[in-house]
Amino acid sequence: MDEFEQAGRSTRDDATAVHRPFDAEFFRDPHPVYARLRSLGPVLKVALPDGTRAWLVTREEHVRAAFSDPRLSVNKARSRNGYQGFSLPPALDANLLNIDPDDHLRLRRLVSKGFTPRHVERLRGRVIAAAAHYADRLADRLAEHGEADLVAEFANPLPLVVIGYLLDVPEPDSRAFSGWVDAMFAPAHPGHTAEAIEHIQRYLLGLIGVRRAAPGEDLLSSLIAARDADDRLSEDELVSLAFLLLMAGTENVQHLISGGLLALLRHPEQLAALRRRPERMPDAVEELLRHAHANQMAVRRFPTEAVEIAGTRIPPGDTVLLALASAHRDPARYPEPDRFDIDRADTSHLALGYGLHYCLGASLARMEIGTALSTLLERFPGIRLAVSEAELEWRQSFRSHALRRLPVSVPTSVPGPVSAPV
Repeated sequence: MDEFEQAGRSTRDDATAVHRPFDAEFFRDPHPVYARLRSLGPVLKVALPDGTRAWLVTREEHVRAAFSDPRLSVNKARSRNGYQGFSLPPALDANLLNIDPDDHLRLRRLVSKGFTPRHVERLRGRVIAAAAHYADRLADRLAEHGEADLVAEFANPLPLVVIGYLLDVPEPDSRAFSGWVDAMFAPAHPGHTAEAIEHIQRYLLGLIGVRRAAPGEDLLSSLIAARDADDRLSEDELVSLAFLLLMAGTENVQHLISGGLLALLRHPEQLAALRRRPERMPDAVEELLRHAHANQMAVRRFPTEAVEIAGTRIPPGDTVLLALASAHRDPARYPEPDRFDIDRADTSHLALGYGLHYCLGASLARMEIGTALSTLLERFPGIRLAVSEAELEWRQSFRSHALRRLPVSVPTSVPGPVSAPV
């Protein structure tokens, strides 16, 4: 009898049974693990890799409802025990992911003008040019070595350049920042997370100092003005917003580009359909957000009072994790949920949040992912994996199922020119 069978029996007799799903099997492919968890129940108590406890919500109906439950706070001050997420210094912690409605809406209004559809559309030409530049770089590596890492050469640098347009961050600094964020989420050794956070904080303080001395037309300069001239931000809120914009504006898009290409290569019939009708890329992006989003969980939440989710009572202050990846493969919501299908009728998903915490940069993320994948498919018609799937390297994290590397190759013929992607 395996652990899940044992857990299933104990769950029927003991609502506090603790499950331990986050192991090597989960890191390789979390979706079979989530399928077993959903079969055990809609709400389960789990042990996280660090030994802390949380309540895991596994089914789409209850995950969606929990997003809008005002009794579930994202403020760490509401936590009494269990998993709290990253331990960040105050100067990085006062961001939109940790703040409840009143202050959240105040900060959201200050940042939102950088992500209006009109502003995003003005960035399209620069994103197309940046994607063409990194496609050129990828082509050079392929010509030189016969294969190349798409993560390092294309998927990672492109979103860094784009968010750099918004905040006026130099490209070399963006690459360093990306390395620190990666270390924060998937540390290579004890103490690596703390070192990365220290680097991030020091860099952001320096960047804000530079922009204070010489303001520009970028979003960061406008936030500094809101802090200094209008007193609408505290200093910690200012630094925390800069941190969130750089982190959230790059990491998720990076993973969707590499994971999205892998999903297309795994489903050649869908890839062929997309090549025949490239105008379907927006549909493909929505299905990729459901099917291949790296984020496994929404931001942790803490009940402000005892709450009941799907018949399970959760005490105030406990940690609640909303399993997005599990919800997105819930057969009660999506027919054939493991199938990647750009013709799927139900395009609704929770990958970009829901309600108050819907992603501010959603339209920018969609545009970047579509542009990146369109560029790759047009420039490299024969692109393929350069290793077997068993050799792919995945980040060892329960928070995100993300590729460390994606080795690719192309036929020996010269890649074609890039034209403006859809």
